[in-house]
Amino acid sequence: MKRIYIADDEANIRNLVSVFLLKNGYHVTAFENGDSLLAAFADVPSDMVLLDVMMPGANGFVICRELRKKSTVPIIMLTARDSDLDYATGLDLGSDDYLIKPFRPMALVKRVEAIFRRVEYEKSNACMRFAEAIINK
Repeated sequence: MKRIYIADDEANIRNLVSVFLLKNGYHVTAFENGDSLLAAFADVPSDMVLLDVMMPGANGFVICRELRKKSTVPIIMLTARDSDLDYATGLDLGSDDYLIKPFRPMALVKRVEAIFRRVEYEKSNACMRFAEAIINK
């Protein structure tokens, strides 16, 4: 079961996203801020992170940058900040996707599934086998 961490200061967003992801077979842990998520990730890394940008403490951009220093975990930004500059900043800092609130929960689930498919494909193609020889890419 894939583990997904969510950081959003809005309880209704955390709950909505959690319900949809749980219904689709994911293990979800929700945090009220990015600092708590980052601390938990240091102890038990997740398979994906969903980050709001505007949160108390370190904002989502800062958390994204910190995660990228130590991990290639897929990151989706979930935010009300919809300027082109914010979108570009989120992607430039290393997020894999940037979804603007309000969003359709099923659209988020499908993006999560698509990113996990890509990650699994890349893992399965990490080495090539020829007879008894294995070549790691």
